[in-house]
Amino acid sequence: MKHILLFILALLLMTPAEGRLRKTTADAVPVQKQEFRGTWLQTAFQDRYQRLKPEACRQYLTKVVEDLAAAGFNAIIFQVRPEGDAFYKSSYEPWSRFLTGTQGVAPQPEWDPMAYLISLCHQHQMEFHAWINPYRMTASKWTRLAPNHLYDRHPEWFVKYDDKLYLNPALPECRSYVRDIVKDIVSRYDVDAIHMDDYFYPYPVNGAFNDRAAFEAYAPMMNFDINDPASLPKFRRRSVDILIKSLQEDIKSLKPWVRFGISPFGIYRNASADYRNGSQTSGTQCYEDLYADVLFWAQNGWVDYLIPQLYWEIGHPQADYSTLVKWWSDNVPATCHLYIGQSIERSLDDPKDSKPTPDLRKNHGIMARKLAQAAACRNVKGNCFWYGYQVDENTWHVRDFLQDTYYREPAFMPAFTRIDSQAPEKVQKLNVAMTLQGLHLTWRFLATDDPMQKPRYFCIYKFVKGERVDISDCSHLIARTRQTEFFDTDIARSTKFTYVVTAVDAVGNESGTAKKSFKVKVR
Repeated sequence: MKHILLFILALLLMTPAEGRLRKTTADAVPVQKQEFRGTWLQTAFQDRYQRLKPEACRQYLTKVVEDLAAAGFNAIIFQVRPEGDAFYKSSYEPWSRFLTGTQGVAPQPEWDPMAYLISLCHQHQMEFHAWINPYRMTASKWTRLAPNHLYDRHPEWFVKYDDKLYLNPALPECRSYVRDIVKDIVSRYDVDAIHMDDYFYPYPVNGAFNDRAAFEAYAPMMNFDINDPASLPKFRRRSVDILIKSLQEDIKSLKPWVRFGISPFGIYRNASADYRNGSQTSGTQCYEDLYADVLFWAQNGWVDYLIPQLYWEIGHPQADYSTLVKWWSDNVPATCHLYIGQSIERSLDDPKDSKPTPDLRKNHGIMARKLAQAAACRNVKGNCFWYGYQVDENTWHVRDFLQDTYYREPAFMPAFTRIDSQAPEKVQKLNVAMTLQGLHLTWRFLATDDPMQKPRYFCIYKFVKGERVDISDCSHLIARTRQTEFFDTDIARSTKFTYVVTAVDAVGNESGTAKKSFKVKVR
């Protein structure tokens, strides 16, 4: 056995390093250890899922997650409720037509895409954020509702607007229903966050949103004068406020570590509407037009993160990206995480329909400027890209660009210290031994009944002889795992190695270090 081990060791020493760490490039930029790297995967208006049988769909989702993980992403925001339906097994709402082709028809054989995706993400130490649309109940006038759709049971809860159906945000029954949906997801699934985008009251088009009856019924209870024209917008904002506050309380009462995030439209208020607090812009407004007072929610701790959709170009005449990224950084409190929603299509140096196709590996001046401006803002903790399928499919080589520059090293999710600032206990009894499979690391951790202190995964850092042991960045991170062991077969660069193992909890706090050195003896 001794001779076999020495023979295997000699082979290992002759084998080139596996390249676990990302290669640097000539135009490499500084990489943050803690940074949100997310992307949205929408299911509304997608036919890719209904064209696949369950096994093929699972294979497709596996590839998507593996591609994004390999590119350095650490979060997926997946749309599980596009229009009062479900990409998961629900006792409240019908299966989504975007999954099976017909609303209410279950996949055959039946499976649960959300449960499958959560498992995939966690295998790769990525977060899964369940994206729901709270009030939009049909995304198109052509939607054919399933017999068990909520509209069939409570048509009085709905408002038809622009040929689409919406739950009436002003009705307490509708708020309770949305809360039930969220509580059901949080209680039954190991989601890392509940996510909502910009659809609260619908974007204004021709005609009025008919919530007058609800306004007259409930506004007096909130001390609004129904005869005052200024009362209706205030009442609408208060109605949405009530939902957001209630959802935060519901989520934290079930699982305190699960976050609640909002991705609002990119303009909060124009300076013309609020010269003190507004931005120098002239577009649709969250506050005035969608009745979403997102800053109020952040200031009161009702949301854990915001991802404003800053999809416009640098220098856009109505909504300049540079103006808006600074405005959001200056106005969102530090207690609320701020990430920037980036549009890939609107960040190209060349037009997206140009020939030859734009190549972000060669011409990335605009994208680089946008990301640099976001990174320069003191409150910005990362970016989220619209949309995820373009990243996965490497459209315009965007995945190559990010992986070779900004995401060349892995990054941790920024810790949500407002939720919990106590790190888990450091691991114990770290040991390293030579085996047939390479160097075998094992460790233990203290069991605890406190869910906030339980390790979610472990990090393994590696240093060769002569390197300073420093885990302030991820350049020496070789693996993250949910197991309490790890095999290292990449031992060609030295005969002495130092390993550091840490534990990370559900909100991103990293423990103290456990360190162990091992010297390989070669005859």
